[in-house]
Amino acid sequence: MPHAEPLKILVVDDEPLARARLRELLVDIAIQFPSTVVGEAGNGVAALEFLRDHPVDVVLADIRMPRMDGIELAGHLGAFPAPPAVIFTTAYDNYAVQAFDLNAVDYLLKPVRAQRLLVALQKVQTAQPADPELLASVGRAVRGGGRTHLSCLERGRLLLVPVAEVLYFKADLKYVAARTVDREYLLDEALTHLESEYAERFIRLHRAVLVARMALAGFEKAAGDDAEAYGWALLRGVPDKLPVSRRQWAPAKAAVIGA
Repeated sequence: MPHAEPLKILVVDDEPLARARLRELLVDIAIQFPSTVVGEAGNGVAALEFLRDHPVDVVLADIRMPRMDGIELAGHLGAFPAPPAVIFTTAYDNYAVQAFDLNAVDYLLKPVRAQRLLVALQKVQTAQPADPELLASVGRAVRGGGRTHLSCLERGRLLLVPVAEVLYFKADLKYVAARTVDREYLLDEALTHLESEYAERFIRLHRAVLVARMALAGFEKAAGDDAEAYGWALLRGVPDKLPVSRRQWAPAKAAVIGA
């Protein structure tokens, strides 16, 4: 039975020929399942930038892409008020089971066939959103590391924060502040999860602070009556000083020396 309103679709793939192929297939099945391709993107970052101003029903996303892969893209989509469904496409057979475990709408192996695409689109309305923790764990396995970007909502708009630009994370009540050279972002993340995901990039200074190893410029001992910290970490590029607990003082200094 045809869908009442044509689905709005965003096609995300770093290969122009692959995007063109999906457009052709959607035309081929338009009688059975009407849809409209409202945009294309070559990676996850470009896709999120498009989605800020152009809501869609479905994202057809390749798993392996530069800058941001399809699995990380799917994780960020959860921040939108009405997240679109995700159908993964890839030429890599071994990711089929992983995509299935993510509770994705469906998984399409390239070269995509029209009938297989039709079946996937028909599942869209009953699909459940992917579990964020599962997205994160499978994403790490696929890319061999943590997410390239973090995201937050600010005045109703999704902002991307490149992890490579973060100097430190500081927990404060319900949120974690991520500081870059330019500004601060408030993230709905757990500091312990960030510490685990980015263990090679960040080290703990204090129960509420993680700092990028490359951002550390030095240390200074705190005054004897300073109750907040045993010492302070000095940073490159910003005047901020971060508290260092007695427990983390020696490991933090050793990390800088060993860098």
